[in-house]
Amino acid sequence: MSSGHPFLRKVFFLLIVRPIMALVMGMNVRHRERLPSTGPAVICANHNSHFDTLALMALFPLADLPKVRAVAAADHFMKDNATGWIARNLIGILPIVRGGTKGNSDPLEPLAEALAQDMILIVYPEGTRGEPEQRGALKKGISWLSQRLPEVPVIPVFLHGLGTVLPRGAFVPVPYFCDVVIGEPLGAHQSREATMAALEDAITTLAGETPFQPWD
Repeated sequence: MSSGHPFLRKVFFLLIVRPIMALVMGMNVRHRERLPSTGPAVICANHNSHFDTLALMALFPLADLPKVRAVAAADHFMKDNATGWIARNLIGILPIVRGGTKGNSDPLEPLAEALAQDMILIVYPEGTRGEPEQRGALKKGISWLSQRLPEVPVIPVFLHGLGTVLPRGAFVPVPYFCDVVIGEPLGAHQSREATMAALEDAITTLAGETPFQPWD
């Protein structure tokens, strides 16, 4: 599967993403040493902004960017040629079809193939961007992937402030101080329910290290 153009991605992050983030965001990264340096691995984060993916990818050295891919909805990012070109070549997303299986297709197969190539995937278990600085319910897709590939570490991450910098529907970023809290890899669990409970608990614990107010 094509991961786009690695050289263009490095230039994009070096000359555009990182300078913009330096201008509009103060970034406090906690437990950076827990970020995976090699794949396969899955990063699971909450999701409030398109900046979430850029912020997480910007934590990696430029040389590692070709092996970091954000899992994203094909119907949103591949809807036209221009958007699709940017998504593939500059960001390197891994497009998936939302809404479950179609025909005999396996919705997890593209993720499993990428992990077999030692990729580091960024996934958002909420499935879509929520309201600014609000948490949505976690969907169970990550538990199916974890049960299928129990040897692949799942690293929970909590993001705070990015929903204020660039909330859903906004086009101009607002300066704001943001937090990225990286958790310990989750261990293998006997059931999908146990996986989801562990992920929920981990994200809640990480949120407690930020100014974020606990959700109901």
